[in-house]
Amino acid sequence: MAEKFTGLTQAEAEKRLQENGLNEVPEPKYNFWKEFAGKLWNLSAWILEAAIILEIVLGKVVQALFVLGMLLFAAWNGATKKKQSQRVLDSISHKLTPTVAVKRDGKWVKIDSKKLVVGDLISLKRGDVLAADAKIVQGKMAFDESSITGESDPVKKELEQEAFAGTTVVQGDGLAIVTATGKNSRSGKTVNLINNSAAPGHLQQLLTRIIYYLCLLDGVLTLVIVITAWFRAGSLANFIALMGKQGNMLSFLAMMFIASIPVAMPSTFALSNSFEATRLSKEGVLTADLTGIQDAANLNLLLLDKTGTITENKTAVASWDNFTKLSDEEVLQLATGATDQRNQSIIDAAIDEYVTTQGLVIKDSSNFVPFTSDTGYSTATVDGHNVKLGSFKQLSLIDKNAESKVEHVNFEAGRSVAVLIDDILAGVFILKDKVRADSKQALTELKKRGIRPIMLTGDNQKTAAAVAQEVGLTGDVISIHDLNEQTKTSELAGIADVLPEDKLKMVKMFQEEGFIVGMTGDGVNDSPALKQAEVGIAVSNAADVAKRSSKMVLLDDGLTSIVKILDAGHRVYQRMTTWSLTKLSRTAELTMLLTLGYIFFNYLPMAFNAMVFYTIMNNMVTMMIGTDRTHITYKPENWNMAKLSKIAFSLASGWTILGAIFLWFLNTHGFSHGEVSTMNYVYLVLSAMFIVLITRTKKYFWQDYPSKLVGSVQIADVVITFILALCGIAMAKIGFAALGITILVALVVAIIVDLFYQPAMKNR
Repeated sequence: MAEKFTGLTQAEAEKRLQENGLNEVPEPKYNFWKEFAGKLWNLSAWILEAAIILEIVLGKVVQALFVLGMLLFAAWNGATKKKQSQRVLDSISHKLTPTVAVKRDGKWVKIDSKKLVVGDLISLKRGDVLAADAKIVQGKMAFDESSITGESDPVKKELEQEAFAGTTVVQGDGLAIVTATGKNSRSGKTVNLINNSAAPGHLQQLLTRIIYYLCLLDGVLTLVIVITAWFRAGSLANFIALMGKQGNMLSFLAMMFIASIPVAMPSTFALSNSFEATRLSKEGVLTADLTGIQDAANLNLLLLDKTGTITENKTAVASWDNFTKLSDEEVLQLATGATDQRNQSIIDAAIDEYVTTQGLVIKDSSNFVPFTSDTGYSTATVDGHNVKLGSFKQLSLIDKNAESKVEHVNFEAGRSVAVLIDDILAGVFILKDKVRADSKQALTELKKRGIRPIMLTGDNQKTAAAVAQEVGLTGDVISIHDLNEQTKTSELAGIADVLPEDKLKMVKMFQEEGFIVGMTGDGVNDSPALKQAEVGIAVSNAADVAKRSSKMVLLDDGLTSIVKILDAGHRVYQRMTTWSLTKLSRTAELTMLLTLGYIFFNYLPMAFNAMVFYTIMNNMVTMMIGTDRTHITYKPENWNMAKLSKIAFSLASGWTILGAIFLWFLNTHGFSHGEVSTMNYVYLVLSAMFIVLITRTKKYFWQDYPSKLVGSVQIADVVITFILALCGIAMAKIGFAALGITILVALVVAIIVDLFYQPAMKNR
């Protein structure tokens, strides 16, 4: 019995908190230099390191130093952005610490788990994640200890046995006394609900494939160069001599592969996600897994729990029917003995509030067993009577005569909760949820974005249909029992009679139909479905295990926050589309232009040193794309590598063809090879800047502007480029006239390309 365990007083708890500190473990500080060293040991770094060795072998120490500078910059930048991203996740994880039901001063209260102290009496139920080591003093429970042992099989615990921090209650309920906190607990870790085991999102997989495409492009063009050199040499001896002549050919190959390395990709990726995660946290949404933001842009089907999302997270008793000879006061007080006083649900709270407003008191009970979805009811012993409180459908299986007693009860009016006293139906509550004021407008917004919202509820079909109509959900509202493969998803507005365990089956069914599924949930049994959905969203009052299974956690009730998640996903999508198109098109342009220059003019129209500057400065801009202004689109997006490649190649072809004409003009009108190389360098830098401006908007580039950060870095890059060209730093010097010609050509080409690009994009 709970009564024999009094717990601590608030004063004693505060004293112990002062003596022993918070229930947390100081996290190891981010090791910048360890992360920096790690960035020097990956595929991109290996290519740069191979280029350094090659330049040293060829005797080009200055060029080797340039490449070394680029390698160190990439490592420093990646480590810095990882630090920023980690700082964002750390701040979010502190907000996602579990709350715990604890007895203080003889009353059950909920506190932040960090304030637990040794000796605290805590209440545990299915779905709770333990925040400290504790000894079980009441009840039998089973725990998932995979977080500390790696074994997934539930471990049953009896009285006086120890349960450990970080483990999850998967069966039963009871009381426990805290025995160790913080670093003294077995796990020695602060418990939070951040999802650290997520697989890479669709976007991350796409960006990885981009590296493959870029390397493939370089390989093909390298082969073209080698074949050209072979035919031009005429013999093996001449070919070897040509390959080694001043290191030109080998330098070219090094340049080709350096150009393909997406040095800024990890930084841009981390910056964009952490930027949006920070923004969402200020808007009432915590990001437990960054892939949730990415996949939100692709979302086209959203399964919504009615309670707490479409309706307010509060319900009230609308009517009460008494079927016994006892007075209403007697039955109602007995019923309160079966409500959960330690971990109240909204139904428990509604019944207790109804009873207390009648001037009655909440009854004490013994042998209390809380509601679970497996049983469908709670049970307790109250004044010598066995009282059960829960689903009429489940309890009518116990009292076979129940159906005959409720003929006049209007079950369509709301949610029904039945009371059994000594296994005889004693009464039925009808509870009504109030529709949230913002639900209808938010659902309209979701539909405008091309998303099909489907309401899920445990209510009967007619009650569900009435709520759907009230919030403007058009279509069929069917029972879960009528849902099958022949059901037309496009015509669904809601699904009634849903049990939590039905949700995983629904998510999988819709995914098999090709939908990208989002889902809201709050209960223990929602967890598998939340984890299965591309965008699992735990509502504000969700169980700890549901929050841990989700990618996003709402701090506020209602649908408005979900619209904010979608907007964040679209912003990330737009920025990463700009990055992808920019990287693919400018790399293709660079390599094709250099290849054409070698084939037709027999020299590389760009100095190696200029190439290194070009790569660094372009990566500076593309890295900042993660913070750019964007335009929210009103349809689900689709990561299509073939489409992106086609668009990027079209852009690159326009810049390459007109750039090749420009090279031909320079080579046939008295410009030296050095001047041509420098002017080509300036042209390529300007083209890269213009490609960012063209791909980032749905308007012509001169009708829109980037964020201050992107614009500032672009201006800085262009100014540095002009200074290098005019002063002849790391390249041949050119005059103001040559620079002016190059600027004019780049501007004209940008306008011509955009005049074709924007109409084509609108009509695709």
